[in-house]
Amino acid sequence: MSLLCDDDTLAAWLALVEAPGVGARTVAKLLEHFGSPTVIQGASIAQLAAVGLKAASIAAIKNPQPALLPSVQQWLCQPNTHLLTLTDPRYPPQLADIHDAPPVLYVRGDVRLLAEPQIAIVGSRNPTPSGIEITQEFARHLTGYGLTITSGLAQGIDGAAHLGALESGRTIAVFGTGLDRVYPAAHRPLARRIADNGALVSEFPPGSEPLAQNFPRRNRLISGLSLGVLVTEAALKSGSLITARTASEQGREVFAVPGSIRNPLARGCHALLRDGAKLVESAADILAELAPQLRLALATTATVDAPAEVAADNLAGMDAESRAVLKAMGFDPVAPDEVIERSGFSAQQVSAILLVLELSGHVSSEAGGRYSRIRGR
Repeated sequence: MSLLCDDDTLAAWLALVEAPGVGARTVAKLLEHFGSPTVIQGASIAQLAAVGLKAASIAAIKNPQPALLPSVQQWLCQPNTHLLTLTDPRYPPQLADIHDAPPVLYVRGDVRLLAEPQIAIVGSRNPTPSGIEITQEFARHLTGYGLTITSGLAQGIDGAAHLGALESGRTIAVFGTGLDRVYPAAHRPLARRIADNGALVSEFPPGSEPLAQNFPRRNRLISGLSLGVLVTEAALKSGSLITARTASEQGREVFAVPGSIRNPLARGCHALLRDGAKLVESAADILAELAPQLRLALATTATVDAPAEVAADNLAGMDAESRAVLKAMGFDPVAPDEVIERSGFSAQQVSAILLVLELSGHVSSEAGGRYSRIRGR
């Protein structure tokens, strides 16, 4: 259930965020000025006009939609549903940092997952078989290393990203509708799996239809929740490129998978690469690029929440390069230079693989920049 503990507080939040002409930045400005939605709703017309609100906005705040409150209350009575506001301590800090962070988030599933390190994967709604395979491989490997995959539940690459993530970890689906409306309808079974093994998220209240203007707003949440956005396959006019450019504006990393010059669905990725996106061929490439943020996450949170036997199971699916680095390390603390010499890999390869192994709980960093295998791995 939500931390909103009374009907008046919930009603004030809903009146504020649903008022016409009141966007995310205006809500933030009003909260800074008045302190809370209940104070805003109780303010005089003159006070609200003095901070720049139009008559229609003021009327909606003072006299909210009568049907919305009971609709949201009914939705919140269902199991595992939550409504987070900007003042809720569970609100994801990564998303709170963007300039137009949504004032409220509707969540079904594990609300704690929203604060975990995430990588967004997006792309074409009509991908090639190779695009689906590559997407699932990236998602599977990244979640296997303890990260969460975030996408938009659309047909094609989005669906492949969610399915790949569910093979070895968890995933977040961001909706452009209310969470009671799954779009496309064909993804209802997938949405149920995600709710049970991750989270569904929307800034739109229950009953919201899949309107075209909702999806750019959804896309900024996908990138805003994430440390970076990976585009695996996209045409030049794909909406995924909008998500990638929004990510860049938000200060997130943008990654793209190159493809054949004969594949029209590689052209969007090539355009991103020309604009400065990072070319990636494996999950390790992404992890190496995000190393500073991920190491900070390791230092401040329990990045790997899975029990030891889960991490040990990942050894069976570990790639050959990671196995070779583990073998080269031996069982005593070792410097990266020694691993480079023993394995024959480049410094960049060893750095990326050691980070991957650290994230997946197979090695730990020691004083002096040395690494040790974790016992039993």
